[in-house]
Amino acid sequence: QVQLVESGGGLVQAGGSLRLSCAASGSIFSIYAMGWYRQAPGKQRELVAAITSYGSTNYADTVKGRFTISRDNAKNTVYLQMNSLKPEDTAVYYCAAKRVVVDDQYRYWGQGTQVTVSS
Repeated sequence: QVQLVESGGGLVQAGGSLRLSCAASGSIFSIYAMGWYRQAPGKQRELVAAITSYGSTNYADTVKGRFTISRDNAKNTVYLQMNSLKPEDTAVYYCAAKRVVVDDQYRYWGQGTQVTVSS
């Protein structure tokens, strides 16, 4: 079992930056692939960034070039650096984890952190 706690959300003007953090506890962090999802009002939850246990990354087209996902296994933490933020990035952002090999889908979820981008 792993517990995930997000932090770093807040209010920022368009064009600004935020860095989200997701702290993991209760298990061996290095065996998990990690992802960041977001859900805006009236829209479905979408995967915006993912990172494998060995550091390979993928991004949704809507955030490519603006967001960067990274992980620090020594600190049991995954980050989402968000630059050039747009109002359409406004959403609740969720950290998610899946175990390498055994989990086909993201199984473990944080509580979410609100990101609001004003125009």
